[in-house]
Amino acid sequence: MHSYRSHTCADLRKSHVGETVRLAGWVHRIRDHGGVLFIDLRDHYGVTQVLCDPDSPVFDAVDGLRAEYCIRIDGNVKARDASLVNAKIPTGEIEVYIRDLEVLGSADELPLQVFGDQEYPEETRLRYRYLDLRREAMQHNMVLRSDVVSSIRRRMWDRGFREFQTPIITASSPEGARDFLVPSRLHPGRFYALPQAPQQFKQLIMVSGFDKYFQIAPCFRDEDPRADRSPTDFYQLDMEMSFVEQQDVFDTVAPVIAGVFEEYGQGARVDAPADWPQIPYAEAMLKYGSDKPDLRNPIEMQDVSGHFRGSGFAIFAKLLEQEGTQIRAIPAPTGGSRKFCDRMNAFAQKEGLPGMGYIFWREAELPEDARDDADHPIARIAKQQRYELAEDGRPKWMSPTSVNVHMEIIAPTEGHYWEAAGPLAKNIGPERTEAIRQQLGLGVGDAAFFLGGKPQAFERVAARARDVIGEELGLTEQNRFAFAWIVDFPMYEADEETGKVDFSHNPFSMPQGGRDALDGDPLEVLGYQYDLACNGYELVSGAIRNHRPETMFKAFALAGYDEAEVRNRFGGMVNAFQFGAPPHGGCAAGIDRMVMLLAGTSNIREVIMFPMTQRAEDLMMNAPSEPTPDQLMELGLRVIPQE
Repeated sequence: MHSYRSHTCADLRKSHVGETVRLAGWVHRIRDHGGVLFIDLRDHYGVTQVLCDPDSPVFDAVDGLRAEYCIRIDGNVKARDASLVNAKIPTGEIEVYIRDLEVLGSADELPLQVFGDQEYPEETRLRYRYLDLRREAMQHNMVLRSDVVSSIRRRMWDRGFREFQTPIITASSPEGARDFLVPSRLHPGRFYALPQAPQQFKQLIMVSGFDKYFQIAPCFRDEDPRADRSPTDFYQLDMEMSFVEQQDVFDTVAPVIAGVFEEYGQGARVDAPADWPQIPYAEAMLKYGSDKPDLRNPIEMQDVSGHFRGSGFAIFAKLLEQEGTQIRAIPAPTGGSRKFCDRMNAFAQKEGLPGMGYIFWREAELPEDARDDADHPIARIAKQQRYELAEDGRPKWMSPTSVNVHMEIIAPTEGHYWEAAGPLAKNIGPERTEAIRQQLGLGVGDAAFFLGGKPQAFERVAARARDVIGEELGLTEQNRFAFAWIVDFPMYEADEETGKVDFSHNPFSMPQGGRDALDGDPLEVLGYQYDLACNGYELVSGAIRNHRPETMFKAFALAGYDEAEVRNRFGGMVNAFQFGAPPHGGCAAGIDRMVMLLAGTSNIREVIMFPMTQRAEDLMMNAPSEPTPDQLMELGLRVIPQE
């Protein structure tokens, strides 16, 4: 028999009854039932119940065990009584009577329990990650991650890609985040950088004549932490193709992503790649306030500035006199109660805004002076509301958003109409509120929320409000992965204070229109750049590359880099492009975020084996650590103490 086990803790079935077996694993749970000791023995594969009574030669040794002891047992497989069968586990029909025991590794008092689903502070979990990883949910997440990576590799090979590895120690490159620098011992005063992405190398692979490349690439960025990204390193599916246009990249990577989500999405609906919309960046920001919208939520924001210009609501009216300002409405079908509106107003205040204006609609009686006066504004509105009802009882102008969430529309009857309520409604009057209602496709029982100013100042809060409204009103579809390509990103952006123009996205992208597009206003230039959003997260980012040196020099010049600096910083790639570079493009998909979505968690550290804390510290390995004086001297470095 093997030194440690003849079977795993998931193998034994009723057919093994009567056999002598050897199992090894961890003591998951101990129960004493009237002097008979029951142990749930756990390994990576499952759990088997083992037991012993005072007649067992190792009873005293078993009695001394504690949770998470690593043990090896020999014993006889017995059938459980029918009333004691545990149908929840594969080994639930049997148990093993212990004849021999060896403690392979004892365990001290545990800082966190492996059995059960108790919550522990993240600091405790990461300091003792090896214990945290023994828990069932974490075992599942790590297996899921491994399976997803294996599936990605298989799918990429099946599509004709080959996997190549690119360097980990390289030169600094502008990828939108801070580099991790590595001092050179052989070249004092000079530094390597850990790659933020294999960007330049994968483009050079295309120049080298390899038609399709991919790798599961580690990337290193010194970033501020967020729940959905690591502050130090992450992995991505990195890919590049030659002789392709933007749609070719979409057609190649979309089936890979969709296939993985279908395979590991636990039955959640995955939209077919042919149905993934392509949304221009400007449209995404207008409708969703985000370039990674959650399309499970049907709410689309709209520009309603025209209804507030010259209106009685002075705050918005004066705001619109300033250049570049806008008023946007967030429809809230079924959200038409003062209680809900007040709650959303409080939400906006917590997000740092003074508040969020709102209007909601309710059925009300016509005022006395409007009942016999057909020209009264309220009478005209009531007539229009009744007239616009379609045969099925729904307003003809109702948007798909509202149609999807309204189970029933109550038609305004004679003497009644849909009244706009709330502070905003009183200030702008019934004609304007009715125009807003019709534009947004809302009706009785609905509401709309309003934010104003320069869009970049309020879009973040608007996007968050849209998400909250969708969740709280039950509009956001569950058990679905909704994908969308975001396209037509602006190549450049201007600093609000200095006016300096810089790249807004990947600097190596081809501008739409090529070299000629760079002769006009840089802020009007769009790039062949694209992201893939899913359920509110960016999963993929990519571009068709700028493979023409003269176009690249002009593109960088607009961002303040002269030709000499471009040659100095990206000399390898620029030189390569002078020797017959093919048109090429590609993208990268975040492995960690994909697994995070598939695991049903919003914290990326739940799907990374050994993640850093929010403060970019490894509490388990005590990193970052202070270098020794000898190490600093060898590298020619000196640490300046921080005040």
